[in-house]
Amino acid sequence: MFCRLLSVVGRQRTSPGWQNWSSARSSTSAAEARSVALPTQAQVVICGGGIMGTSVAYHLSKMGWKDIVLLEQGRLAAGSTRFCAGILSTARHLTIEQKMADYSNKLYLQLEQETGIQTGYTRTGSVFLAQTQDRLISLKRINSRLNVIGIPSEIISPKKVAELHHLLNVHDLVGAMHVPEDAVVSSADVALALASAASQNGVQIYDRTSVLHVMVKKGQVTGVETDKGQIECQYFVNCAGQWAYELGLSNEEPVSIPLHACEHFYLLTRPLETPLQSSTPTIVDADGRIYIRNWQGGILSGGFEKNPKPIFTEGKNQLEIQNLQEDWDHFEPLLSSLLRRMPELESLEIMKLVNCPETFTPDMRCIMGESPAVQGYFVLAGMNSAGLSFGGGAGKYLAEWMVHGYPSENVWELDLKRFGALQSSRTFLRHRVMEVMPLMYDLKVPRWDFQTGRQLRTSPLYDRLDAQGARWMEKHGFERPKYFVPPDKDLLALEQSKTFYKPDWFDIVESEVKCCKEAVCVIDMSSFTKFEITSTGDQALEVLQYLFSNDLDVPVGHIVHTGMLNEVGGYENDCSIARLSKRSFFMISPTDQQVHCWAWLKKHMPKDSNLLLEDVTWKYTALNLIGPRAVDVLSELSYAPMTPDHFPSLFCKYALHVYNEVMSVGQKYGIRNAGYYALRSLRIEKFFAFWGQDINNLTTPLECGRESRVKLEKGMDFIGRDALLQQKQNGVYKRFTMFILDDHDTDLDLWPWWGEPIYRNGQFVGKTTSSAYSYSLERHVCLGFVHNFSEDTGEEQVVTADFINRGEYEIDIAGYRFQAKAKLYPVASLFTHKRRKDDMELSDLHGK
Repeated sequence: MFCRLLSVVGRQRTSPGWQNWSSARSSTSAAEARSVALPTQAQVVICGGGIMGTSVAYHLSKMGWKDIVLLEQGRLAAGSTRFCAGILSTARHLTIEQKMADYSNKLYLQLEQETGIQTGYTRTGSVFLAQTQDRLISLKRINSRLNVIGIPSEIISPKKVAELHHLLNVHDLVGAMHVPEDAVVSSADVALALASAASQNGVQIYDRTSVLHVMVKKGQVTGVETDKGQIECQYFVNCAGQWAYELGLSNEEPVSIPLHACEHFYLLTRPLETPLQSSTPTIVDADGRIYIRNWQGGILSGGFEKNPKPIFTEGKNQLEIQNLQEDWDHFEPLLSSLLRRMPELESLEIMKLVNCPETFTPDMRCIMGESPAVQGYFVLAGMNSAGLSFGGGAGKYLAEWMVHGYPSENVWELDLKRFGALQSSRTFLRHRVMEVMPLMYDLKVPRWDFQTGRQLRTSPLYDRLDAQGARWMEKHGFERPKYFVPPDKDLLALEQSKTFYKPDWFDIVESEVKCCKEAVCVIDMSSFTKFEITSTGDQALEVLQYLFSNDLDVPVGHIVHTGMLNEVGGYENDCSIARLSKRSFFMISPTDQQVHCWAWLKKHMPKDSNLLLEDVTWKYTALNLIGPRAVDVLSELSYAPMTPDHFPSLFCKYALHVYNEVMSVGQKYGIRNAGYYALRSLRIEKFFAFWGQDINNLTTPLECGRESRVKLEKGMDFIGRDALLQQKQNGVYKRFTMFILDDHDTDLDLWPWWGEPIYRNGQFVGKTTSSAYSYSLERHVCLGFVHNFSEDTGEEQVVTADFINRGEYEIDIAGYRFQAKAKLYPVASLFTHKRRKDDMELSDLHGK
């Protein structure tokens, strides 16, 4: 019975394609396998025959690409796919992950009918338990998001939990979430079914074939070297699972894929005296750190312990994953938690403790996308123990990316280019995954931060700011100040404060915001990405005019807010560009765009040009002076030349001196330090959209009120122009909107953070993208996009200003709806500061 779960299924396959490359191959010797001749060329070569590789092959072939070769170093589905617990769960924190899992669920449901291969798909539903009120709030937030994308779910009582699963002890529960359409399935059989369908669509599949390295010429994939010969190809897809990291580094031009394996344990029992029914729901007890599912009438139960065991730090050690050594002492806390939740299992016979490797990434999100270093090199790996749930959807999005140039959904949160080189260190990864694995089930409140792998990148001002009470957050490996704790505050209590409600740093940030508005603050913004683009002739301007949507032909010393668009008019980048000279430009972008921007520029700049692109992020420290007295401070420092020719005096080696001078001169004007929390509040109340949070590669300037930052009427061509002209003619189907909460009590009610559903006249129209408390308005402000879904067909329709203004809006925070006023422009002022809704009037003046 046990081998049924842990081995590639040995049943006879009925499809002709399967017989050709699986059943026949399984009976061949290793010597015979080595003699199989590979094709000498293909359009795509995929490495990895698990659920990721077969899903990519399946979807590429469905989209019309046929010249595909899939290579597996061992047997198909014999890697981590083989050991998967088989739980398909759609309850995820990120919307993109929910959509991937939902698509996977629907795909696996019909896969058996499509291929004739039994996958063991059984719709069981899942029940997520809450032992605390904070856990229940977290589930309520997820529940709201699931419902609006069409995934049935509901919050239920402990009594209802006991009815759904009679063996559970529910005395310590405060509630739960039930997701009735979740399922269990044999992951190995799913992979084999996907492979069978891909084979019938023309994909060639070869097992027992190892990829040695990928051949690269001039930054482009040209082929693959295997232990059976070379294959020329245009695209390579790394779906090598736990070996993806090493495979990436083995290339002629290395590709960094930051992931690391940990041991993952689960146990299997004999059937109960009264065997559990196949429809018994899967249980996730995150507070107890365990999951439980039916397995052939018995129990399969594992979890994510607090003290994980990293593995394979030194590298690859086997072709196919075998069951690792049992460690009952290590598993004991999870076993104790299981017995507390299901006391009747005390006398049940345990068949085996399974120990298998699972790969985790530095931020608990999977990795997909094209390498920034090598064009045509794509990656899909690092599933953080959710490979089965994400496999179908992730394979679909990556296939779309390859075929169309971009996926149908915004996947920036999963993009390989979100990581930098410092996050790919083996030492960093080993320490980070020891934190990541327990976090899989830890309660994650808004604004939490990783504790490992810190201080990888710091400003020259770090020590000085730290001594002044800076509390730090990490962005793209860079330390940035959140806020500054006054000497009279309890620092320990502040650090341990975690809540979905009003945070303990509220008053601190309020004082920083007030200073920004009434006096002057200095914010260290050195983490922002900085590039210099220069040329010997006029080519810098010519090329940048094509790459950027706004007009950069401005006088020297002027700054232009602009962005780089893709062919559909979406933002690939949001930045400011200063013209330093006729032939030199200085580009400033958000911190986490460093790798993405570099890759986009290198990909679209002429290969034979005399353009020089230099990353100067490390060269400059950026100090942002904010407030009405900022000019006064700078005027007293005017003895130092401030012309572009003298900007080198602000190189990092002088940063501390400049900072000290600014703080010294600014004392008489009430200067103080401020952090990014204050900056966030200021930018949201000013209705400023931020790339990666509010806007992305599927958001156009016309959808977020940035028509004035696009040179549409100047007759100059640029990437995305045709799409914008078409959109201008047809109208937009979503519109960036500001919402001011009306009946929300800041002190008592749950706070909005991001991702909250937006309702117009009772109908779902979008989600918030970012939120902050406005200390000027004394109200919460949420930003987000409003869509116009047809009530009859559900199709999107044009969104006009009139449509926005005529609606009555509510923001759903964990199941509670709060009334909100919608604005298409920032509120300029507030006539009264009374907190009662009926006494509050917002100015109709439109800020500019």
